[in-house]
Amino acid sequence: MTGRERVQACLKFASPDRPPRDVWALPYITLFRRNELDALVKKYPMDIGASQISPGWNERAVNATRRAGSYTDEWGSVWNIGEPGVIGEVKGPVLEDISALDTFQPPWRLIRERDLSHVNRTCDASSRFMLSDVTARPFERLQFLRGTENTYIDIAYGSREFRRLLKMIHEFYLEDIRSWCRSHVDGIFFMDDWGMSDSLLINPDTWRQIFKPLYKEYCDIIHAAGKFAFFHTDGHTEAIFGDFIEVGIDAVNSQLFTMNVEDLARRYKGKITFWGEIDRQHILPFGFPADVQKAVRRIRSLLDDGTGGVIAQCEWGKDNPGENIEEVFRAWL
Repeated sequence: MTGRERVQACLKFASPDRPPRDVWALPYITLFRRNELDALVKKYPMDIGASQISPGWNERAVNATRRAGSYTDEWGSVWNIGEPGVIGEVKGPVLEDISALDTFQPPWRLIRERDLSHVNRTCDASSRFMLSDVTARPFERLQFLRGTENTYIDIAYGSREFRRLLKMIHEFYLEDIRSWCRSHVDGIFFMDDWGMSDSLLINPDTWRQIFKPLYKEYCDIIHAAGKFAFFHTDGHTEAIFGDFIEVGIDAVNSQLFTMNVEDLARRYKGKITFWGEIDRQHILPFGFPADVQKAVRRIRSLLDDGTGGVIAQCEWGKDNPGENIEEVFRAWL
């Protein structure tokens, strides 16, 4: 099987020849440990590829984190990079004063001036399953624009300005997703980090009322275009895991080891593809290869029955030993 065929079989529960492989190398690894990354993917070729709007597009994004300092994003918010190779955080949200919303507009040119011809050529030439760039992230975008504290207050009060801003963000992402759906990618990638270490960040009912309908609309557009919906979320999201299935998400990347994996497998195996992962808070940075092997065996015993529905994925962060990352993929064989 090619990577594309393998991932499609996995998503359709059509018995791929093995679980597809996918490694998420964070900027520090790409910038400062590139030789290790290249050696890993040579030994264990990955089945999922990332699209680039133009040659070097992803590298330019990574290079924004090469040095500590600050930069202004395309929406007008100021980010601070605290250490090289580590994604920073917003310190100057452009809409901290909500009155600025009266003259604010999303960066529509990012979509309307986008040329996807390079993406299409890359997809056509690749045997891997190709994902779009990150598209919708409405909850995170609210925080980037308003600041985290203001965002939670906005959600609690549900003010007219909050509803207006969320509508603006959602309309931007609808157009973004429609644009990517006209390309040759196989899957559309969207995300929002929704969990703390032991619970959801907001009341699940509030999430269902405000955000669930947005994700449903994204998935409907994606599926109407014949694409697959890939979603990432960090933290403990067990309370809304079933909702991910209801809105139509095909593959979810979540922090399984913050939750009751056995219960998740019992309730949702065969209904959604588990897009990884292996514990990146404890095992990958602080464990040994034997610990990694045990973690992979746990996931495989719960989810890998040969029919599909699980992707051998992990995130490679700054402090993760290379031997632990290699052991993830060795243990999946």
